[in-house]
Amino acid sequence: MTKQQQLKISEIGHWIGGTVVNGSGEKQPVYNPATGEVVAQLSLADKAIVEQAIAAAEAAFPAWRDTPPSKRAQVMFRFKALLEQHSERIVAAITQQHGKVLHDAAGELARGIEVVDFACGAPQLLKGEHSKNVGPGIDSWNEQQPLGVVAGITPFNFPAMVPMWMFPMAIVCGNCFVLKPSERDPGPALILAELLTAAGLPDGVFNVVNGDREAVETLLHDPRVQAISFVGSTPVAESIYRTGTANGKRVQALGGAKNHAVVMPDADLDNAVSALMGAAYGSCGERCMAISVAVAVGDEVADQLVAKLKQQLAVLKVGPGNDNSNDMGPLITAEHLAKVRKYVDIGVAEGAELTVDGRGLKVPEHAKGFFLGGCLFDKVTPDMRIYKEEIFGPVLCVVRVHSQQEAMELIDRHEYGNGTCIFTRDGEAARYFSDRIKVGMVGVNVPLPVPVASHSFGGWKRSLFGDLYAYGPDAVRFYTRRKTITQRWPSSSVREGAKFSFP
Repeated sequence: MTKQQQLKISEIGHWIGGTVVNGSGEKQPVYNPATGEVVAQLSLADKAIVEQAIAAAEAAFPAWRDTPPSKRAQVMFRFKALLEQHSERIVAAITQQHGKVLHDAAGELARGIEVVDFACGAPQLLKGEHSKNVGPGIDSWNEQQPLGVVAGITPFNFPAMVPMWMFPMAIVCGNCFVLKPSERDPGPALILAELLTAAGLPDGVFNVVNGDREAVETLLHDPRVQAISFVGSTPVAESIYRTGTANGKRVQALGGAKNHAVVMPDADLDNAVSALMGAAYGSCGERCMAISVAVAVGDEVADQLVAKLKQQLAVLKVGPGNDNSNDMGPLITAEHLAKVRKYVDIGVAEGAELTVDGRGLKVPEHAKGFFLGGCLFDKVTPDMRIYKEEIFGPVLCVVRVHSQQEAMELIDRHEYGNGTCIFTRDGEAARYFSDRIKVGMVGVNVPLPVPVASHSFGGWKRSLFGDLYAYGPDAVRFYTRRKTITQRWPSSSVREGAKFSFP
């Protein structure tokens, strides 16, 4: 790379107290996954930078706490309008740094805006409960009061949506927020910060620090941070939960997944295959809600399913995300590409039948991009690593079972319980599956059962650490603490004696 080329690479800093702050610490490259080229240099936050952001949030909290919920909501209304107005810019930033196709990035942004829309209802969401005359002349009510400074640590796969799962609700509840986005695609978070300020959010209420482990450790140990929300892999989620709670913080940590789709003998197979293609290979499989295991009930169903999937994979269009005609873009980094390819190698070595091999994919004029074609394994068994572990790439495993009950037992035994779905025309089978399966989010003929913003998102088992889900009604519970007030105004004309028994 020439000196002139280096000068064209922009530097990405932090957003603290309503303005850009350029750190002087270690730099890390940010890549365009489609080309393999460096598009920016990211300044990694050291402890001092993170503490500066926490201090800015702490300083802004008293005034923001006392701001009426209706005025907080007005900021969110303006923010939503600005998000829609600047959607092309945000989508382009997602595609450039993450790699997902533009239409996929637009869908991500739209789902994030849904949460902002829900947050606009703060005056209604924060209403307490009131009881008059619970005793002689005594009234009682409860209030939802903000926690103070709260933080979010978000993954690379949804650089706009997942942060918006967190900060809109935290902010309208009266908290001040410090976001630590993924260092792999940090650009969209800074655009969100800029638009929040343009929407009239006071300086310091929302801050962004870009960093690695040092930034995370600072947030986990600083006593001024009252709560942390995290989305990422299960080992990290568990560590964040244990460390955060040990330091007296409220923590919700959403972890990994291995989502199964059960295909029943009576399923509309063509529609099920189309749904599986999007759910398994959309966003290059880098979704915590991606379907990575198709459980075929019966060999006849399995044979037809694999044959139809092979036909669809033969025409799957893979290429750079800025070409909206593509179905799937690249993986996020060269390291992640190597990891996913290794899993494919492991599956072959374990004896699974690799019916479609995407390892030889070549994308014209993008030889340095981090591309992998869609991969399909058949005859996968539960003892294989490709079944047990989260691959987080465009790899779909087909497992064959003999009955719905066997399929459900398979799913229930897995350590993850994030999402699942069933394809069937049988209402009784669907109802039994939905009611009995040990998974947090269930779809019936819906492959990605991600709840809308007025509900809450979260899995079971080792897919979630903590008691409360993300966004929706649980977000109000997570970002506030309940205070109950009991009040009495005795008559000044009546003198009361002391009472020594419990009232």
